[in-house]
Order: sequence, then C-alpha cells, then structure tokens
Amino acid sequence: MPDAVHLSSIAGSPLLDSSGARLGRVEDVVARLDTGVAQPLIVGLKARIGGRELFVPIDRIEHLDPGAVRTRTTKLNLARLERRPGEVLLRQDVLGRSLIDVTNARLVVAREVELVSENGVWRLAGIDASFGARWRRLLPRGLRGEREPAAFIAWGDLEPFVAHVPTSRLRLAHRRLARLHPAQIADLVEAASHDEGEEILEAVGQDKELEADIFQELDDEHQLEFMRERSDTQVAAVLARMDSDDAADLLMELDQDRRLPVLDQMPAAKRTKVLSLLGHNPETAGGLMNPDFVSVAEHSTVEQALELVRRSEIPADQITTVVVTDADGHLAGTLPVVELIKSPAHTTLSALLEPGGPAVSADADLPEIALLMSDFNLMLLPVVDGDGVTIGVLAVDDVLEHTMPGDWRRRYGAARE
Repeated sequence: MPDAVHLSSIAGSPLLDSSGARLGRVEDVVARLDTGVAQPLIVGLKARIGGRELFVPIDRIEHLDPGAVRTRTTKLNLARLERRPGEVLLRQDVLGRSLIDVTNARLVVAREVELVSENGVWRLAGIDASFGARWRRLLPRGLRGEREPAAFIAWGDLEPFVAHVPTSRLRLAHRRLARLHPAQIADLVEAASHDEGEEILEAVGQDKELEADIFQELDDEHQLEFMRERSDTQVAAVLARMDSDDAADLLMELDQDRRLPVLDQMPAAKRTKVLSLLGHNPETAGGLMNPDFVSVAEHSTVEQALELVRRSEIPADQITTVVVTDADGHLAGTLPVVELIKSPAHTTLSALLEPGGPAVSADADLPEIALLMSDFNLMLLPVVDGDGVTIGVLAVDDVLEHTMPGDWRRRYGAARE
C-alpha cells in the first residue's frame, strides 16, 4: 500500500473485490472535517455499483492504490450514500475550489488533493495548489508523475469554504481567521467570490469589532457590495463600530434613500461625529480627519496623561500621540505616547512640549497635508478651527490611503494565487 495517493488517481478508477473482479467505479472520497484535527479522517468512498451510488466504508477497503481500489471481500452489503453532518466529498466539494491558506493569508485553489496512510489509517494530508497539478490530472495515469514538494500545502494550514456542502454543519473557523490582520482578511474577501466573501464575513461576524475593522479595510466597491444585502439596522451597527471618518465615507457611498434611515439608527454620539464630518469637503482635512483623539491639558503630569490614554475607548493602535491643550483649550502641541512612557511620571507636559508644533485648518487640501506630515515626520497631525481649538486629527495611514493609486491593494496586496 502506498504511503500517499492523489485524489485524481482514485476518483474514476475501478472498484474491485478481493478476487480482482470489477464491482463498479469509485466516484469520490468521503472525509470528515469537523473533528478539528490537522489531518482529517477518510471515512469511506462514494462508488457507483450497478447503477446506484453507494457508500463503501474505509474499513472495507484492502488496497487504495492509484488506478484501482480493492475491497477486503467478494461480497459487499452496502447502503445508499447519505451524507452525514461534517462529511465532505473531496472531489465534488474540495477539488478545483478555493480554500484559505491561513498561514500565508491568501486564497489558493485545490488543483490536487493528497491522501496519506499511517498504520493503515487513511487521512486527508493537504492539497497541491500549483497549475502543474491541474495539467497532470489531464494526463494518462501512468504519465502523471509526482508533485513538486514546494507545491504542497498541509491541510492544517487551510480553511475550506463549506457553505455549499449539503447538510454540512461546518463553518469557517472564526478563531483562526481572527489571528490575521483586518487588512489581510479584507484582501481575502476582495479576492474571493461573492459567496466566499460572505462566508468569511459571517465567520468573523462573531466579533463585531473585527467585522467593523474589516469593513474599514475593504475598497469602496466591496463595502457597497456587502452592505446592499444588509438591513439598515445591520449597516448602522457596523458603521457605529467603525472610525467616524470611515463611517462618514461609507455612509455617503450608500444609496441616497438609505443614508438618513441608517444615520437615525446609529448611537447619538457617533451620529453627531459623522454629521460634523459630512459638513466638510471629503478631500480636505475636515473631511479626512478623525474626531476621536486623546486630549490632555498642558499642566497635567505624564502620569495623568498616560492614565487618560489607558482609560480611552479609542483602539490602542490608534493612540500614537496625544493632543495637548493650553489653559484656554487651544492647541498647545502634541506628544508621542512613547515619549510619555520614557519621561519621569511627575514631569508636566508643558516641560516636554516644543513650541511651534504644526497643525492645519479644516479646509487644508491633501497635498498640503501630505507635505506637512512628510516635512515634520509626523504620525498624527491636528486639525484646528478658526479659534485654534483641535477638532480632529489626521493619521498618516489615512493620508497614505488617499494618496496611493486607487488600485494599490490589487497591485501589491493580492490574496489570490
């Protein structure tokens, strides 16, 4: 018995009894995927015998060889094939379909499926995603040869799309997908078909914050594609968890007759922030800024400032800098959080500030913003009103997103191979 066989060398091959007489033809291989193991068990075969589709348990199989499968007996009392929850047909449900390579955050196509036997137990080992595997399947069995080792992807690194499997209780593993960065998951959604993208979003939807982060990373086309199928209440719930500037941008992309109903169902505080952003030109600092930031009085100590950072509901990865205000509430400057961490706890912020820190007005355009942030090497730039009061901040990633070419993610972040 070989240590490994390819699915294409089994599917379509003769099914023989123990004496070598032909019983029928092997149609597919049945694997059980809901056990959570790296190499799922092969539980049997789908065979066509006498014009009927029957299930052949794997324990009735003596040899699972390329080109022919031999049973242990000359007589079989087999039942009609009925799928059980968690079982998939590898040829029908996996071969030629997309899967998620979780380790490398990409979509791959199973152009060949590999099975292995250890101590007489057959398991699903992985797939060959190379184009060569597809061509090998078209060759006569004796000319197919072996795959290149580098083309093999272990099943433990993969997540299959299973929504199309009848009676399946399987779901994409939220826990494994959640290990990826939201931008990587967004790349997967954009590279997938619509149904596959919905399956990914359904999986990550268990974590509403993660779902919102992913929507922020999707391009406009895909944001709208998946928002159209959601109710106004569902859309409002997603927008409520997004950054206010991203929520405002997406709201304006919705059909006009949906904007007000969605806005009305958002929490009052978020609705107020979004409305304030909508009052500015979207290509200016006022339209691009995020109204959520940490503001600290200049007479505060480093210890007090860090405590405000700790208590803030703003995501930690967005608080790189705090905005410092003077006694009248006007912008006094900014301080990186790293500098606060490295400074003595009882030092006042005014002692750390350098005079003349840059800021822009709400009507500043994108080139002005980009040049200023580049010249001063800024991660965050305050936006002030006519009285010098900070009304929002511009983060470097938002500026980059609006200055890069529109197809930059497709060109450099492709998730499909």
